[in-house]
Amino acid sequence: MPLHLSDADYAVVEAACERLIPGAAAAGGADYVDGLLGAFAVDPPRIWAVTPRGTDFHALTAHDELAWRTRIEGSQGIPEREFNGPVVGLQEQYRDGLAALGADFASLTPEQQDERLKANPAFTTLLYHHTCEAVYGPPAYGGNRDLAGWRSIDFPGDIQPVGYPDEEVARP
Repeated sequence: MPLHLSDADYAVVEAACERLIPGAAAAGGADYVDGLLGAFAVDPPRIWAVTPRGTDFHALTAHDELAWRTRIEGSQGIPEREFNGPVVGLQEQYRDGLAALGADFASLTPEQQDERLKANPAFTTLLYHHTCEAVYGPPAYGGNRDLAGWRSIDFPGDIQPVGYPDEEVARP
């Protein structure tokens, strides 16, 4: 069950992620996006994972929370004197971008999906960046399911807290 997206919007995000990077749906692209947009629906917020492969997240300071809420939710509810005008958050960008893609996006042909994605390049770029983060980033944030992205590029992943051996770091 999605944290932030409706089931219909989740299906559109999943189809769009898959169109941008084949395999992104199976790797959890939509879960990553939903987790980012709904980061403050859980406590502590899903912002900074304790470990790359874990499920625990650090608590945020008041300043960190304000900064991340502004990025995700925009400046609604924050006194305008704090900003030089309203800030459009990721939630609003996704709401508008998904509306432009259309509720029927997942049922369209690949060519039709490409046309809709090309019609909104700013949103497509945002979604592409998040899809890359989902597929190739740490799985703690909901993407890279079963380490599919890391395996696809033959990357062992972040092996902290153990770290890389000295001989690997010292090699040119």
